[in-house]
Amino acid sequence: MHPHIPQGAIAIAYSGGLDSSALLHLAVAAGGERQVHAFHIHHGLSPNADAWEAHCRAECARLGVTFASRRVSLPDRSENCARKARYAALGALCAEHGVDQLLTAHHLDDQAETVLLQLLRGSGPAGLSGMDASNRAAGLLGTDKVLLVRPLLDTSRAQLEAYVREHGIVHIDDESNADTRYARNALRHEIMPKLAQAYPGYQERFARSARHAQSAQRLLTELAAEDLRACLADDSLDLAKVRALSEDRTSNLLRHWFAERGIRLPSTNWLAEMQEQALTARDDANLKVTHPDCEVRRHRDRLYLVPRRPDAEAEQQMFRWNGEGSIDFPEFGGTLHFENADIGLDPEWLRQQMLTIAFRVGGAKLKPARNRPTRTLKQHYQTLGVPAWERERMPMVGVFGQILFAAGIGMDCHKLSTGPGQRLVFRWETK
Repeated sequence: MHPHIPQGAIAIAYSGGLDSSALLHLAVAAGGERQVHAFHIHHGLSPNADAWEAHCRAECARLGVTFASRRVSLPDRSENCARKARYAALGALCAEHGVDQLLTAHHLDDQAETVLLQLLRGSGPAGLSGMDASNRAAGLLGTDKVLLVRPLLDTSRAQLEAYVREHGIVHIDDESNADTRYARNALRHEIMPKLAQAYPGYQERFARSARHAQSAQRLLTELAAEDLRACLADDSLDLAKVRALSEDRTSNLLRHWFAERGIRLPSTNWLAEMQEQALTARDDANLKVTHPDCEVRRHRDRLYLVPRRPDAEAEQQMFRWNGEGSIDFPEFGGTLHFENADIGLDPEWLRQQMLTIAFRVGGAKLKPARNRPTRTLKQHYQTLGVPAWERERMPMVGVFGQILFAAGIGMDCHKLSTGPGQRLVFRWETK
């Protein structure tokens, strides 16, 4: 057993269990130009958690390894919640200690379990690819500067057990690993032993299938990247070009687009429904499909992924201008700037007014110039080509009974003038 342990500053995700204990000793035994750290996460889920932390600290002291631990609190006791908290804490420890490679003790049997779990969930090629030998998991670790490395993926659990016995390595036994209420434990204790009896060496064959799935996924990603370059128009998709693709190719493109934007991949059913609506809705339809991370919107045959806005609408606010260059309005998502102009509002008049800021209301009107007609804000936005979802978050500023300014359109002309001294106009900047 000769796993490749990378050089440089490395950290072992060290629970104290058999697998991570073997990896820690292998890293120390590898010698070379390595700065070995061990990071332990204390979940507080077991009454033995304090003892495990003490064991890990003592073992690292014996081996001359830099040790650090982090305690995390969990909103619930689910496996997924503990996993997310663990990786986030490991990423934070890497950042604090200047470590850019985090090693985990995932092995060949873990890979087989992962592939089988994904198969049971009905996953596609990405899920069936299993775990990579190394990757940057910024979503888990909270940073893209740390490489997650799994040097034991080609090593079986049996080999690790033999290594631990041979070297007399003391390790802890987490009682939760025997709890078959967890899906992975149920596979490990009830299903995998039967597979091993009926199909000896199945782990290597599962791993080979995972490598085939990885290859297929790489090809799908390359195709999606080409399609995205062809269909991308600024920050949107040109639906006329998307319609020229097959249904499967369109789904592949949309998944890749979501991933590129850092948005969680949707379910197959959600994606199919969104795809159907986006490609078949009427040209004038105000399409809005909600995803936990964004809204999918359509405008002039372009598809946009728009960050979700708070559900609560900001209420109208009153304020006074006292000569500031700008005023922040976080409830409205931006800043109102006051700028000098040849034609604008009289500053002395403006100081005396009680001003209001509010989101657009139906029927509100604005006249941008003396020689231009008065029109509703909706008509102005339609002429300017401002998408419906942007209009919803553009505030208007006025005095009671009259609009002075609408974001995205400009000033109303009724109070504008020229004369001695400066004049002011408004400008809205979205944060």
